[in-house]
Amino acid sequence: MGSVCCSQQHGRADSDEIEQTAEIEDRIERESKAEEHIQKLLLLGSSDSGKSTIFKQIKLLFQNGFDDAELKSYIPVIHANIYQTIKILFDGSKELSQSFSDSSRFHVSDENKEIGERLSEIGSRLEFPYLTPEIVEEIETLWQDNAIQETLSCSNKLQVPHCAHYYIENLQRLSNPGYVPTKEDVLYARVRTTGVVEIQFSPVRENKRSGEVYRLFDVGGQRNEKRKWIHLFEGVTAVIFCAAINEYDQTLLENETNHLMETKELFEWVLKQPCFEKTSFMLFLNKFDLFEEKVLKVPLNVCDWFKDYQPASSGKQEIEHAYEFVKKKFEELYFRSTSPDCVDRVFKIYRTNALDQKLVKKTFKLVHETLRRRNLFEAGLL
Repeated sequence: MGSVCCSQQHGRADSDEIEQTAEIEDRIERESKAEEHIQKLLLLGSSDSGKSTIFKQIKLLFQNGFDDAELKSYIPVIHANIYQTIKILFDGSKELSQSFSDSSRFHVSDENKEIGERLSEIGSRLEFPYLTPEIVEEIETLWQDNAIQETLSCSNKLQVPHCAHYYIENLQRLSNPGYVPTKEDVLYARVRTTGVVEIQFSPVRENKRSGEVYRLFDVGGQRNEKRKWIHLFEGVTAVIFCAAINEYDQTLLENETNHLMETKELFEWVLKQPCFEKTSFMLFLNKFDLFEEKVLKVPLNVCDWFKDYQPASSGKQEIEHAYEFVKKKFEELYFRSTSPDCVDRVFKIYRTNALDQKLVKKTFKLVHETLRRRNLFEAGLL
């Protein structure tokens, strides 16, 4: 009797296990089919290329944006950006005073040196104090020092974040006790991307969601992050590569490495990866707003990659001429780095400014349309 009962229990257990296995396999199959309809986009670029700002813009445009808790979570980040900016400028004034013959213009006034030392020490910490009216007053005082403004004019040799002016101009608001960051504050916030972050979304077309689903991955931009990208490479629909074209004159004091040359090397490296043989490439020539401000003041040929550049005009015509030259250089690099097996992959270049939401929306609409047509072509429908 007992053996019969035991046998029945084993039978039920086996039946339950088979049922569970079938259920798991069915779920895996459903998820796999669902995954087939998700297009993976890989967002790559060097540090400070603006790719993480593009990522935040996509979240604002095609998801629900940032809720109150997420906005508030950026307060320490924004305050850290301010302290770090002041530290870079104060410490940079000392470095520059040793690099230029007319060093006196980088000497902070005696009455402001103590403020600078104190703020520089805060900028070295891992955790930063909340901005108080007293600290804000000190930051504004040091910011207005002639030596700090001279240092700011040499920001191409320092890692001065582009959020500097924006945050300093809004110091009073950013230090209010009840301060909640705006969307614009969040877009300017600089957080180093390490590892991988992702969002899934559907583009909006004519006030309704399109049928396509995208999964966008933002990957750490520092050189030592490259190895972490490998597991994402397979099955990628498109690479969106961001290049900050305003960085053509930017170098590091310690090794004189040109930022745009680093971007060139990174782009070339990505293009040659075997797993991207059939992957579409969308190149965002980013920070055009900063590029057009700079190119009329700083010759494009200060960058070794552009040493053959010859100015052709002035004003807006010269800006367009310079931009087209840069664009052509990237096109040449793309085709030079593309093997014959990859000639049928899609390559598009877009002029972007990651902080301009309307432009990002328009650009992504073009990217979406390009990828949609590519899918129709591969399905034999075009």
